[in-house]
Amino acid sequence: MTDNVPTVPIRDAMIRLGQFLKLANLIESGAEAKEVIADGLVSVNGEVEERRGRQLHNGDVVEIGGMVAKVEAPA
Repeated sequence: MTDNVPTVPIRDAMIRLGQFLKLANLIESGAEAKEVIADGLVSVNGEVEERRGRQLHNGDVVEIGGMVAKVEAPA
């Protein structure tokens, strides 16, 4: 499944879920991130995630509303 998932490069080894949703253009604002996460509409690695501050690392896969993006941290 993760072979065809678009990757989104990040600057550091970790990024918070709310920030990643905006960076990956899966949502438009921080307020929207808070709302969709609280509503249980976001999953990380196949599991529903309700923490906006969840730390994402290289290879983590985020899905919302059928849109998917994979974290690509620097080597």
